[in-house]
Amino acid sequence: MKKFPIATQEIGSIRKPKWLVKLLQNKDISEEIKQTARDDMSLLNLKMFEDIGLDVVYDGEAKRVEMYEYSVRRIEGITLAGKIRSWDNKYYNKGRCTKKVKYKGPYHLDEFMFIKKNARKMIKLPITGAYTLADWSYNECYKSKEDFTIDLARKIIRPLIRDLVKEGADFIQIDEPAATTHPDEINLVVDSFNESIKGINAKFGVHICYSGNYSDMYPHVLEMKNHQYELEFANRDSWSKGVQHAKRNGYSSFLKTFREYGEKKEIGLGVLDVHVNEIEPIEIIRDRILYAVKIVDDPNLIHVNPDCGLRTRSRETSFAKLKNMVSGAKLAKKSLGLI
Repeated sequence: MKKFPIATQEIGSIRKPKWLVKLLQNKDISEEIKQTARDDMSLLNLKMFEDIGLDVVYDGEAKRVEMYEYSVRRIEGITLAGKIRSWDNKYYNKGRCTKKVKYKGPYHLDEFMFIKKNARKMIKLPITGAYTLADWSYNECYKSKEDFTIDLARKIIRPLIRDLVKEGADFIQIDEPAATTHPDEINLVVDSFNESIKGINAKFGVHICYSGNYSDMYPHVLEMKNHQYELEFANRDSWSKGVQHAKRNGYSSFLKTFREYGEKKEIGLGVLDVHVNEIEPIEIIRDRILYAVKIVDDPNLIHVNPDCGLRTRSRETSFAKLKNMVSGAKLAKKSLGLI
């Protein structure tokens, strides 16, 4: 896959408009009409991302209910137990694993083929990883969480990735939002990731959001066979301009650790805070990127994305943030003499 520095990319979900949510919840509307609506939203998101100028795109997960539920509904051995509170007033439908998991087929293939047919830009396909699926589920079958997680990696995620790669997926983002919620289990995160991609030739990113301290992943994460990290930084950073350590407090700790361990993997640098409606000025985005390049000393290792999915923001706010992200990345590349 071609490499280019400071590529801008989508990271996850975009909020669905209210009309689409109401349509999909209406039991009187046929599945054929609902599928057409999903296709229309997928295509609209895709073209919006491309028109904004993102270098790497998908469709904002337009056809998925939610990253966890969408997956577990399609895995034999896991049934939904009901909604529980995840954070604030947000809830998710938690699954119960009552028997050994079994693969029922490539549950992201149809959406990927639709994107592949319609995209003009490079595609990055996001999937939910084995560790998060296990961590967010009740384990009522396996002897341990380790057994449950590794079985998901081997029997569900690896076959899924293999089927997607056969159809042309060459850049896959494995989402592991649970990865740093239990710091003592980072070895299991690494092992399950490696089991998920074993023997498969593609580019793999790992998306880990809202960590207490990414530096705590070291040295264990050095064994992970990923090509890129997609990480959250803007949420903890100041809104001051500048490339000094004090101004970029949200980035300094991990980037210094990254350099100290001699890492040569790419960093998907979170430069947009997905928890606020304020639109980041392009100069601050530029400085966040320039600071990262200064620390790792290689612009080819820096790519740019929001901290996480933007589904908690309005569509208007989300696209405005992404537009500024692209403009800020262009300013950074200009400052570095890359354009």
